Amino acid sequence: MKSLLPLYNSAVVQLNSADYTTPKYINRCLTVACSAAVPHIEMTTSTAYDRLPTVDPDTTSNVAAMDNNANGKDEAGTLPTPVFEKGRYRSPWLNWQKPSLWGAIHWTLTSPDNSRVPSPQVLDKTLPVVKPDLELLRDPPTEGVRVTWFGHATVLVQMDGVSVLTDPVFSERASPVPFAGPKRFRPAPCSVQDLPTVDAVIISHNHFDHLDKATVKQLNKRFGADLRWLVPQGMASWFWDLHVVNVAERSWWEESRINNNSDVRFVFTPTQHWSKRTLTNDNMSLWGSWCVIGPRHRFFFAGDTAYCPVFKTIGEKFGPFDLAAIPIGAYEPRWFMHYQHVDPEQAVMMHRDVRASKSVAIHWGTFALANEYYLEPPQKLQEALQAQGVPAEDFFTLQHGESRQI
Repeated sequence: MKSLLPLYNSAVVQLNSADYTTPKYINRCLTVACSAAVPHIEMTTSTAYDRLPTVDPDTTSNVAAMDNNANGKDEAGTLPTPVFEKGRYRSPWLNWQKPSLWGAIHWTLTSPDNSRVPSPQVLDKTLPVVKPDLELLRDPPTEGVRVTWFGHATVLVQMDGVSVLTDPVFSERASPVPFAGPKRFRPAPCSVQDLPTVDAVIISHNHFDHLDKATVKQLNKRFGADLRWLVPQGMASWFWDLHVVNVAERSWWEESRINNNSDVRFVFTPTQHWSKRTLTNDNMSLWGSWCVIGPRHRFFFAGDTAYCPVFKTIGEKFGPFDLAAIPIGAYEPRWFMHYQHVDPEQAVMMHRDVRASKSVAIHWGTFALANEYYLEPPQKLQEALQAQGVPAEDFFTLQHGESRQI
């Protein structure tokens, strides 16, 4: 078997409207094809990836010497940078291994799917969706940090007078097409039109469950050039093709601001992951996390990542953080996922490494992207917190649409 594309095409034809009841092999093939495991498909007619990257006058760069050791810093104490070879990026740590096509096929065909997502009626009890307090969200807090979870990796963080949205996905599917691919088993708690004013959007990488074209278009239509987009190196041209103009792309350790008068800094920091959105553009754009540093409060957005030692470096350089958003799901089977996704035990290690006072769990409870039972991530999180001596209230989960003030 040389490719999953024939399997993908067959699955698209047979897919019915309720993905959680579709035969297992169809659902699994679509999940592999549309998530972060094998080649993605997105139609494009432009040569955007050949364009020059955007250049902003407010860039502050901490250029570090490359080092392929297993530490967060090299022997000289400089910061790690991504390896860039023949137009493609690669993580600099020795424990990195890109997921292989054969590994994806082996996972798809042989590993048991234990997600067991039930009917919507059962989900309404086990994973309720609450309507966000929209009046509250329209007024950012003057003190502290407020976080609202919209599902998966999408959170709204309000602090120091700004509202920041992370990896916004409000569509029904994490897919290049609207009729097939991983489908939300919990609906978005509101629409883009319901959101309060958003000052900035931060993007961790270009996988479909973190970057949704329809949502980007809706946000751009509503806010236009007033909305600042902060994206990884190599991604600005994708946004330009959608007529999104206020875009700043950054490499690791580079910073930006909403505008020249803003006192909130956004620093792009490393993770261990990868990027791919078409059949041929694997790792042509960067991936990473974001540190949002205000005059009084700090927020860390981990995005999507495996565990690696750089999180201690991030904590030393930019922590402590009032709040971190850390992934806890899509981690089984470990033999395949551990190169790209943390499990709950490693999520708690990240919480400690970045020196977060509080952390909110993300990347779970929305799309069935891996093999663990759909309610296992928060259960394993509680076990990991107890095992590592971290108070349960310091790393919490939210219901879809729920807000919490830190």
